[in-house]
Parts: sequence; structure tokens; C-alpha cells
Amino acid sequence: MPCQAAKTDKDMKSICFYFQVHQPFRLKNYRFFDIGVHHDYFDDYANRFLMQQLAERSYLPANQILQNLIKKHGKAFRVSFSISGTALEQFEKYTPEVLESFKKLAKTGNVEFLSETYVHSLASLKSKDEFSRQVKLHEEKIKEHFGVKPKVFRNTELIYNDEIGNLIFELGYNTVITEGPKHILGWKSPNLLYCSATNPKVKLLMKNFQLSDDIAFRFSVQNWSEWPLTTEKFVGWLNALGPKAEVINLFMDYETFGENQKAETGIFDFLKSFPQTVLDKSQFTFNTPSEVSSKLQVASPLHIPYPISWADEERDITAWLGNEMQNEAFDKLYDLEPMIIHCNDENILNDWQKLQVSDHFYYMSTKWFSDATVKRKFNPYNSPYDAFINYMNVLSDFEIRVKQHCAEAAASAPVSKRATRSVAAKKTEKKTPGKAVSTSKKKDSTKTKKTTTRKTK
Repeated sequence: MPCQAAKTDKDMKSICFYFQVHQPFRLKNYRFFDIGVHHDYFDDYANRFLMQQLAERSYLPANQILQNLIKKHGKAFRVSFSISGTALEQFEKYTPEVLESFKKLAKTGNVEFLSETYVHSLASLKSKDEFSRQVKLHEEKIKEHFGVKPKVFRNTELIYNDEIGNLIFELGYNTVITEGPKHILGWKSPNLLYCSATNPKVKLLMKNFQLSDDIAFRFSVQNWSEWPLTTEKFVGWLNALGPKAEVINLFMDYETFGENQKAETGIFDFLKSFPQTVLDKSQFTFNTPSEVSSKLQVASPLHIPYPISWADEERDITAWLGNEMQNEAFDKLYDLEPMIIHCNDENILNDWQKLQVSDHFYYMSTKWFSDATVKRKFNPYNSPYDAFINYMNVLSDFEIRVKQHCAEAAASAPVSKRATRSVAAKKTEKKTPGKAVSTSKKKDSTKTKKTTTRKTK
């Protein structure tokens, strides 16, 4: 079933301004000798310190600027966010004033909140069931704080392929934002609305990485040929794209404002003046992802067989699963899922979530990135090997706890239930590395379904 293209309202030229807000719960320095002794994995001091620093430097001043811009421009200025569940939990715990400032933005009606995995995980590459569970948890968290149900999906690090698109559609989303890499688009422009070639009902908004990264990464680089970047210069670039550019997707981390690009670089002044320059000197208007999806017509289908992301020059998943250390840690973590689904210990379940955060695997990366200086500042480890050893020590202790809990639960269960679990365990097939495992419960048996995922080189 091909995508059906149609004529688009020529006056509809949109800027889609989207910001990602995420911070992980960082691990403590966890030694080999702590295994089996201490079960407190997370560094409360570091998490509190970094969140309060980001609140002061980035989140609070940027949110106030957005509030002022909305007050000034009304419905003419609109932005969108996806905020991970781990970030929201840290706002609740460490910086409630930041959470209140986001709630204040939500009340304007000019801000759209997107859906994602609750803990900013890589579950979409491994487990359909865990992925679905986290998406639903995130929906509940967004509803709790902002009173809305997300309409558009944004996967962790913009990771996407055709198979993931189908999973997202099954969860009730027909619009996804993702990266617009050259090896996928080819001669096509990222400045149009696309759809999935395998499921034409899934619409795709592709990041314009050139223009987005001009702000997010190059803004303060003084040896950049375009430095200093002014709003007039940037809007001139937008106008030069011509009439065929229907939507410019400017996607970036929210820490761009005040943290990755410090206040003294002029980044806040850029943000303050950008909407006025756009509205005065171009034909573009600001729209949210759901508005763009509903107003524009699909240009053509895109086939994306392998996962893409916004992480580095390759725009693939090797930032997280590109070496043996990362894959060993990733596989060992999800090997525990068949036991986790029977667990009712809240502490274990909370740790299970936090250990899935993609940042833990990113810290093990041995790649060099064009944006490494920006991303590495939040890395607490001296080397990828240190990150791997620390994570595996934690995971070893966590595995002991999970197995002990399952053994105790089995021992305390009635004889009939124990027999049932034994039969179910025998029916569970052994998982092989590089496969995605989806486990669901039907009556008194456990069925393990295998789905393939790309094996990262």
C-alpha cells in the first residue's frame, strides 16, 4: 500500500522546534568487593549536584525565556519537548522548581509533550514487552504532571527502523520524529513529511541535522567559518532553502541552552530573538510535531531496514552497541528479563529500570565523536573500560538479588504453583545473543517469542 501524496498548502512552511530533556541516575563507584554486600548502586550526591547545576544554568533560565516568548507572540510561537521519566523523577526529588516551570509552560497550550521510553532505554532493540511497558509508564507520568496524553513518539536518541516503527504504531502512535541521515534520504530533503515504507500509516518527521547542529554544537566554535551565528544569518539560510522546504525540524538537547553552549556565548540572546526574526523575515511559522503531521501531506515512503539515530557521524547505534563490552553488558542485562517479569520486589524493579538507561552503555563507547566534547562532560568515568567494569559489578550484584528473590518466591509458593512454574520454565526457550525476546503470560504457561534485531558490528 503506497503512501498517497497530495498537494500541500503552499503557505504552510513550518519550523518544528523540539527539545530533549534527559538525565540518568548515575552509578556509584561500585567495587568487586561490594558484590553481594551492598545494594545501593546510585550516586545520590552526583545526581543532585548535576541536576541542580543544570537547573540553574539551563532549565530554569531557558524555560523563563520560552514563557516570555509565548506571552509575547501568543499562538505564533510553539515548541515541543520529550522529558524522560528519569529526568522527571529527578526534578521531583532534587529540583521541584524546574518541574513547576515545565507545568507552567504546559498550561500555555503552546507546548507539546512527546512520548518516549520511561528510562530513556534501548529496549526497542531488544524486548517488545519491556519497550511497551516503558512507553505506557511514560504516558502515565506525562499525564500525571502535564494533564495530556502524548500524540507523537520520540524514541531514545531518535533510534528508529521499520520494525520499531511498527511497534510504535501498535502502541497507538502514527507520527514519529527521527534522524534524517544522508544514507537513508539520499537525494531527498529532510524538510518534508515522509512515511514508513512498511507501514504507510506511520508518518516520519526527519531532523535537519545540519541546521540543528549549527545551533547545538557549532554555535560557540570560533574557528567555524560561520561564527558568530546570528538569528538574521540563520533565517537567511532558512529562506535560501526555497519553496520546496515545507518543514524545518530543529531537534536538539535542551542543555544546548546554558550548559552545552554557555550563557556567555550569547545562546540565550539567540533564543530570545529567534522567533521574532523568523516571523518578521520569513514565511515560516512555528508548529508542533502533531500539527505538522496533520497539516502536511506525505511526500514519499522511506525504507529504513537498520536502526538509525542522531548520535554521531554514522547516525547508527554503534555509540551504544558498537563494541564487545557494550554488547556483553547489554545482553547480560536483558538475560534477566524472564525472571524480572515474575518479580514483585519494588526495589528490584526500580533498579531494573535505572540499569536500562542508555547512558550506561554510551559511557562504554570507544568511538570518537564530532560532538564528543559536549557529550563527555557528563561522563563520570576515566575510560570506557572503567565504565564497563563498574556496570558489570553492579549487574553481578543485581543478578544475585534477582535470582535470590525468585528462589525465595518459588520456595514460599504453594506446591501447585511451584509445579506450574517448573513446567513453564522448561517450556522457555534459551535465548541467543543478538535476538530480541518478548515474554508474555497466558494462563499458567510462559511463552517466549523471538524477534530478530540488528547485530551491531
